[in-house]
Amino acid sequence: MLKSGIDQDALIQMFATASAGATDQLRKGVTQATLGALQGRELSLKNIRSVLKTVAQAAATGAAQNKLPGVDVEDMLDKAVTGMDEALLKAVDANRVALQQFVNQGADLREKHLKKALTDLEAMEDSFIGALKKAAEAAGTQASAQWAPVLEKLQAGGTLSGAKAATTAEQFVNQMQTAMRDSRAASLKAAQTLAESYAALVSGVLIGMSDALTQGGAAKPKSKK
Repeated sequence: MLKSGIDQDALIQMFATASAGATDQLRKGVTQATLGALQGRELSLKNIRSVLKTVAQAAATGAAQNKLPGVDVEDMLDKAVTGMDEALLKAVDANRVALQQFVNQGADLREKHLKKALTDLEAMEDSFIGALKKAAEAAGTQASAQWAPVLEKLQAGGTLSGAKAATTAEQFVNQMQTAMRDSRAASLKAAQTLAESYAALVSGVLIGMSDALTQGGAAKPKSKK
């Protein structure tokens, strides 16, 4: 079954058949699946939430079906979250590159698209955790209980992607504010230079006018015959 560009059946099967020592493969598989789904759509906050929720639901369903000895469902879900987090780090990098291009083209904080991009970055972690909560709620009572310690840990320690997203947004705000200040300073300097040039021009014109008047006044009138 494909949803949000994700082969949920493949993810469910991966978690359902994973042995106790294969949790690192689960992390890598989730990263690839999440990243692949994100690459196939517009990278909006809404689409990111949809992908994360779908991946989380598939992971929870597969983990619940796993009957192999020694398997720790909580650890499996934790690895799924880590995999999603790693994929989101790539999404944050993509946002950073796009924002830099925006700035290089002369965009400023007043532009609608740029403001939304920065707002979305700042909301990345809340959206991530919110998507996992919804996935846990949709999975039923037993799955919710299995998700609870994972979500508690996540809320306490935060996510790598969330931290990087917040830092990226802050850096761009600071960068653009500095650029705006520099631009204003350059404008003021140019205006001052122009004012000084204008004053010098006026002074030169005035001197020329004074010289003409002086020369005119000093000239002797011609005698009448």
